[in-house]
Amino acid sequence: MQEENTVSFGSALGLIWDGAIWVFYNILMAFQNMAYAVTHPAEWLDWSNKESIMRFVYYGGSVEFFFVVFTIFLVLLIIGIINNRFMWGCVRVLEGFANGVGRFFAWAGLLMVLQQIIIIFIQRVFTRPDIVIGFGIPLQFDISWYAEELKLYNALVVALCVTYTFVQGGHVRVDLIYSAVSFRAKRVIDMFGSMLFMVPSATLIWMYGWFFLWRHLIVPKPSASDPLERLLLKSRALRWNVETIGFSPNGFTAYFLFKILLVAFAGLVFLQAVSFFFRSYLEFKEGPESEGKYLDRDTLGEGEEAYEGVH
Repeated sequence: MQEENTVSFGSALGLIWDGAIWVFYNILMAFQNMAYAVTHPAEWLDWSNKESIMRFVYYGGSVEFFFVVFTIFLVLLIIGIINNRFMWGCVRVLEGFANGVGRFFAWAGLLMVLQQIIIIFIQRVFTRPDIVIGFGIPLQFDISWYAEELKLYNALVVALCVTYTFVQGGHVRVDLIYSAVSFRAKRVIDMFGSMLFMVPSATLIWMYGWFFLWRHLIVPKPSASDPLERLLLKSRALRWNVETIGFSPNGFTAYFLFKILLVAFAGLVFLQAVSFFFRSYLEFKEGPESEGKYLDRDTLGEGEEAYEGVH
C-alpha cells in the first residue's frame, strides 16, 4: 500500500513537472509566434487566399494565441512592477477603452425604445406590414424583421457594456466576507478573483464562441479539435455561408452578429480582468489613499450625489 502511494505521488510530481515545462515552452515560443505573425501578416490576413482564412480561424482559438496574449500580460506585469507609472497607464488605457465602448453602445438602448415606438405606430396607425427606409435604394423589411432586430440592440448593451458597467461599479455583488476584511485583504481577493474567475471564464467563452461563430460563417465547418493541417485541407472546398435563417419566415436574418458579440464579450471581459488585476495590485501596494485613483466614473451632476452609487 505504501509503495502504491509512493508511485502515485511520484506520478503526480511528474505530471506537474511536465505541465510546468509545457507552459514554459509555450511562453518562450510565444515570442517567436508573435514575431512571425507580425512579419507575415498576409498568411492570416489575406482573405483572398482560402488558406489564410483557415489559418485565421485556427489561430484565433488556439493554444498559441492564448500564450501570446498571456505572455504580453506577463511582460506588461513585469514592466509595471518595476515602473508603477507604466502600470497605472495600462489601467487608464484599459478602463478608458471599456468606458468608451460602453458609453457608445449604451445608446443602443435608446434606439431599441425608439424602434419599438415606430413599430407600434406603423402597425396601429398606418396598418402597414412593412417599413421602408432608404434613399434611392430603399430597404424594405417586414415588421417582424424590425421586431426581432430589437434583440440585437439588447445584445449590444449586454455584451459591449459589461466592462463599462464593471468599471462604473454597477454590477450586483454579494459581500459575505469581502466587506468585513481590511483594505489590502480586499485587494488580494480582487487579484485572485480576476485571475481565477474572470480570466478562465473569458478564455472558455472565447474558445467555444470563436469556433461557434465560424461554423455559421463558412463551410466546411471548422472544429476546435481540428489541427491546422486538417483545416488547411478543408480550405480547398471553403466558401462563405453566412447564417441568414431567422426565427420566423420574415424575421431578422443577421443572427451571426450575435456570435460576433459573444466573442467580443469574452475579449472585453479578459481585458477588464487584466485591468482589474493591475489596479488591485497597485492599490494594494500604495495603500488606501490610492483607492479609486484615475477612476473615471459617470456622475449625475452637482446636487445628485445622494443618488450616485445606487444601482
